[in-house]
Amino acid sequence: MSQQSIPELPDLEYGNLTAFLQGAARWIDLVLPRYIPEEEPGAYLYDLARDYPARGGKRFRPALLLLCTVLTGADPRKALPTAVALELFQNFALVHDDIEDGSWTRRGKPALHRLHGIPLALNAGDLMFSLVHEILLDNHGHLGSGPALEVSRLCHHVFRRTFEGQALDIGWIRDNHLPTRKEFEEMIRLKTGWYSGRGPCQLGAMIGGADDPVIQALGDFGERLGIGFQMRDDLLNLTADSEQNAPRAVGGGYGKEHGGDIAEGKRTLIVIEMMERLPSGERERLRAILTRPPEKTAPGDVRWAIDQAERSGALDAVRSHCAGMGNQAKACLEPLPESPQKALLMGLAEYLTVERIT
Repeated sequence: MSQQSIPELPDLEYGNLTAFLQGAARWIDLVLPRYIPEEEPGAYLYDLARDYPARGGKRFRPALLLLCTVLTGADPRKALPTAVALELFQNFALVHDDIEDGSWTRRGKPALHRLHGIPLALNAGDLMFSLVHEILLDNHGHLGSGPALEVSRLCHHVFRRTFEGQALDIGWIRDNHLPTRKEFEEMIRLKTGWYSGRGPCQLGAMIGGADDPVIQALGDFGERLGIGFQMRDDLLNLTADSEQNAPRAVGGGYGKEHGGDIAEGKRTLIVIEMMERLPSGERERLRAILTRPPEKTAPGDVRWAIDQAERSGALDAVRSHCAGMGNQAKACLEPLPESPQKALLMGLAEYLTVERIT
C-alpha cells in the first residue's frame, strides 16, 4: 500500500492510557486489512488471513512502537507501516503457535486450524508472514531507503529471536524436559522479551531518530515489560475463565481455554515454582501431567494442577515476579525527560503486568 493510500486517521490522544490504546488500536484496525488482498482464493487463503486480526486483540505491541516514536520526536504516522507489520507478525505467530500447541481457542473462537484444518491454516499463516515483508517495503517511502533498511534489519532480528525462544518452548515439551529457572528466563527473554517489548520500543525509537542511549533505555524497558506481560498471561491462563470473550485494546476477556497451558504441558514460571514447592509425590504427579499428550490429560488433572498452584503459593510468587518486572521496566525510564508519552509508558508497565483482564 502506498503512502498516499493510507486513510485519514484521527489524531492519537496522549492524555490518558485508555484513550491512547483505543486510538492506536483504531489505527491498526483501519490500516491492517488494506494490506490483505480481496481476491481469489479467498475462501482458502485471504479470508483465513483476515480472521485472527478481525477477532480483536490488545494491539499493545504496535501501541508501544507508535508511542516510542512520538516520545523520541517523530510523527507516529511515519511508524505506521512498521506497527502494522509487527501486529501482522503477531497474528502469524499465533496461527502457528496454536497449531504447535494443539490449542482449541483463540480470541474467544475456535483456533484457525480447528476451523479449516492444519494445512490451510499453515498456508494462511505463511501468507501473513510474507505480507509482513511486503508492508516493511513501504518504509522506503515513509523513512527513506537507509532508515527503512535499518528498520527491516531490526525486525528480522526480532523475528529470529522469537523463533529461537519458541524452539526452546516446544523442544522442551518434545523431550519431556523441565527447565531450570535460568533456562526458563532465557527462553522467555527470547520468545516474549524481544517481540512483545524490546523490539517494538527500539523500532519506535529508531524511527523517531533517537540516539543509542535512548534506544537502549527504551529497549531495556520493553524487554522487562514483555517478560512481565508473559508472566501475567500465564497467570490468566490458570485464573481467568473467559475463553469465549476476546481481548481488546482496553478490556475484554482472556480468549483462550482455561488451564490450556497445563494440558499442553507448557513450561512456565508457575510450573517451576510448583516443582520447587510441592512435596515429592505431588511433584511427580505434576510431572506426569505435564509430560502426557494433551489429548490424554483429563480435566480433573488440570483442575488439580491449578488447585496446587494456588495452595502451594506458586501463583502468588509469580504475581510478585510479574509486578517486579513492571517496576524494573519503569526504572529503565527514569533517565528520560518527563513527557506525556513517558507517563503513558509508565502506565503501560503497570497495566500489562497486573493480573487482570479488564
